[in-house]
Amino acid sequence: MRNLKIISALMDYPEAELLEGRQELTTELRNDPFLDDAQKSALIEFTDQLCTSDLMDLQEEYVGLFDRGRSISLLLFEHVHGESRDRGQAMVDLMAVYEKQGFMIGQRELPDYIPLFLEFLSIRPEQEVRQWLADVSHILALLEARLHKRESGYAVLFEALLSLTGVVVEREELKEKVASEARDDTPDALDKVWEEEMVRFTEGSAQEGAQACGDSFLNQRREELGAVQPLQIQPSAQPSPSGPTGS
Repeated sequence: MRNLKIISALMDYPEAELLEGRQELTTELRNDPFLDDAQKSALIEFTDQLCTSDLMDLQEEYVGLFDRGRSISLLLFEHVHGESRDRGQAMVDLMAVYEKQGFMIGQRELPDYIPLFLEFLSIRPEQEVRQWLADVSHILALLEARLHKRESGYAVLFEALLSLTGVVVEREELKEKVASEARDDTPDALDKVWEEEMVRFTEGSAQEGAQACGDSFLNQRREELGAVQPLQIQPSAQPSPSGPTGS
C-alpha cells in the first residue's frame, strides 16, 4: 500500500528531500485507491502546508511535538511497555519479523518507530497491513486525540491510518479522556522525568559498576533489546490479534 510509504515520509523528521518532493507526494495521494476524497484532501492540504514551510521551523516544531514528553511519542512500545524490560523483548520480536521478510534496518534505528513500521507495512499484502494496523489502532487513536488537543496538523496522518483499519473509534470518549490529561512537555514535567531517570541511572550504577556510568542512551536501548521477558508475536504472514504491541 503506497499510501503508507507517503504517510511514513510525512510523519518522519522533516528533511529537505520531503519539501522537494511535494508534487510527487500530492500526485500519489490524489491517485490513491484506498483513501476517500475527504482523506485525500486533508492529506494533500497537510502536505502543502509542510512543503511550503521553512525547514528549520518545521524541524523545531517537530522536536517540540514528538521528542519532549512521552504522550505523543512515535515509538509504539513506549505506549505499551514504557521503559520496562518488556519493551526490549518486544523490539527483538518485531525485528525478527522484519528480518524474516527481508526488511533490514540500521543499527541506530528502533524497530517500533512508527514511520519505520509503516515503511515495512507498505511492502506487505493489503490484508496483512490492515490486520497490523488494527492491532495497534488503540495507540493510533490515542495519538490522534492528543495531537488534536495540541491543534497539530499531524493528526490527519493518524486519521488516515485509522480509516484503513476498519476499526470503529470512540473519538468523543477519547477526547474526554485526553482533555483530562496533564501535559508532559512543560518545563516542570520534563524536570520531573529527568530527576526520575537520574535516580534510575544512579541505582543502575550501584548495581553494575563503572561500566553502567558510561552507558549512552543508545547503549541503554541496546541493553533493552537483550531482555528476556516473553512477548507473543506471530510471524507477519499471519498477524495475531495481539499484533506488534503484544497487547
